[in-house]
Amino acid sequence: MLTAVAWPYANGPRHIGHVSGFGVPSDVFSRYQRMAGNRVLMVSGTDEHGTPITVQADNEGLTPQQTADKYTRQIGSDLQGLGLSYDLFTRTTTGNHAEVTQQIFLALHRNGYVVPKTTRGAISPSTGRTLPDRYIEGTCPICGYDGARGDQCDNCGNQLDPADLINPHSRINGETPKFVETEHLFLDLPAFTETLGKWLSTRTDWRPNVLKFTKNLIDDMRPRPITRDLDWGVKVPLDGWRDQPLKRFYVWFDAVIGYFSASVEWARRSGQPDAWQEWWNNGDARTYYFMGKDNITFHAQIWPALLLGHNGAGDRGGEIGPYGTLNLPDEIVSSEFLTMSGSKFSTSRGTVIYVHDFLREFGPDTLRYFISVAGPETQDTDFTWDEFVRRTNFELANEWGNLVNRSISMAHKNNGAIPAPTRPAPADEDLKTLSRKAFETAGAHLQRSRFKLAAGEAMRVVTAANRYLSDQEPWKLKDDPDRRDAVLHTALQVVSDANTLLTPFLPHSAQKVHEALGGTGVWAAQPELQEVDDLDIPGRTNPILTGDYAAEQARWQSTPIEVGRPLAKPTPLFAKLDPKLGETGPEWAPIERAE
Repeated sequence: MLTAVAWPYANGPRHIGHVSGFGVPSDVFSRYQRMAGNRVLMVSGTDEHGTPITVQADNEGLTPQQTADKYTRQIGSDLQGLGLSYDLFTRTTTGNHAEVTQQIFLALHRNGYVVPKTTRGAISPSTGRTLPDRYIEGTCPICGYDGARGDQCDNCGNQLDPADLINPHSRINGETPKFVETEHLFLDLPAFTETLGKWLSTRTDWRPNVLKFTKNLIDDMRPRPITRDLDWGVKVPLDGWRDQPLKRFYVWFDAVIGYFSASVEWARRSGQPDAWQEWWNNGDARTYYFMGKDNITFHAQIWPALLLGHNGAGDRGGEIGPYGTLNLPDEIVSSEFLTMSGSKFSTSRGTVIYVHDFLREFGPDTLRYFISVAGPETQDTDFTWDEFVRRTNFELANEWGNLVNRSISMAHKNNGAIPAPTRPAPADEDLKTLSRKAFETAGAHLQRSRFKLAAGEAMRVVTAANRYLSDQEPWKLKDDPDRRDAVLHTALQVVSDANTLLTPFLPHSAQKVHEALGGTGVWAAQPELQEVDDLDIPGRTNPILTGDYAAEQARWQSTPIEVGRPLAKPTPLFAKLDPKLGETGPEWAPIERAE
């Protein structure tokens, strides 16, 4: 299983809207797949080229590299704190990434899928710098949407050219751009119309929002620029281009190649430089891409076209590139937007809750749970503090945390260890049967990235276990210790099962429950943030996220608990939040105002 996770820009800290699209869903999926016994390679990194970095660098008085260094470390720290179990989270400014990007490009060029074209580029009149398409906004000439970008309209999904926008203006300073002629290299997308169309027609099991967006892509296949007039990015390895100071690959082009280059880097760092082939050349491997809905075009159209071109499998054919026949995406797992008061989270507009602030105040698992059960899985979803408090207090603290605490507390008080089921009753087996069956149901949902349904199945077991304890009333069975022990054994078995079911969603607290049940060692492994030498650029160091996930014990199955295992007095799993927080939010958070 390849889990390919969207690359966040390293031009600032990430907010909870970002991680609700690419972060938490990809990690829940990957943790489940590892627990189910599959070999997972989860890769991504920070996207560090292009104008977004240069603009932020100017604002802070830094160089682009200094800006990327600053924010890639902060983003890596935030994603580590959230528990995202990357095998490798790297960056696009590595020597490895530049080399792989250039090799993919050369394969496309040799096969005739790259064409030069003179076009009208947008220039900032005040700075003389090139404005990338995504930094120009205006009215869509096709549907009239006021807020279309220069590369595409998010309302109708059509590819656009910034010069076609009505009333175009720069997102940076609002000025009207100047359009000048310049030569660039283009990906000849029309040369993939037939092969890409046939491939997309087979993707019938994708999420409805992705299918809806992609069905019109083939009708608007126009050449797309892959170079830009900019001095920050990967150089073009062609005579007449490589030495030009203001010709670089467009940031979107090298960023999507990052999924593959990160896999290559992971293999090199693992000491098995060809290990990436198991995930990219093996026809039995499965590949899943996780992102927000604004990135569907790049993953359902552009990246598959690049792969087809490298493979010599576009409409014009060609030779297989240096990396062999590379696998196309099996599934595009795209989430909608997490909003606040109906508006997208936006740093520039002050509607933003940063991940590091959230983690400092509430810890990782409450956010992971909220995104999983109330996030934008299939439609835009509004984040409210009231809903966050309700979910935390009533579902995590009252339902799950209380079940864990009272089950282990009673067994600790009465037995000091996990008791034997000395006098079972039909109600005991009924609950354990329900719990065991949940693995198949929840697993099927997780296999299809239906996180809300999977988490709901786990919580259904928790609710049933709480009801079982209320019905059996073990605290009243002092005169019948055999029956009391059977009830407590059943409750602890279902606590163990529910903890396993919730591990992909709540890995940090799952480790605590494992230990509270007397377990030792690593139950749910966590990523490590390491500083490593660049493999190809002497003197450069890079922060990476990685981890040893093979050492964890969690497996997707009901495992019988060990009778006689000592139990200590448990501590609360989740602290209840002040209900007033639901009305105001914390002091550092933006105030929600109606539009």
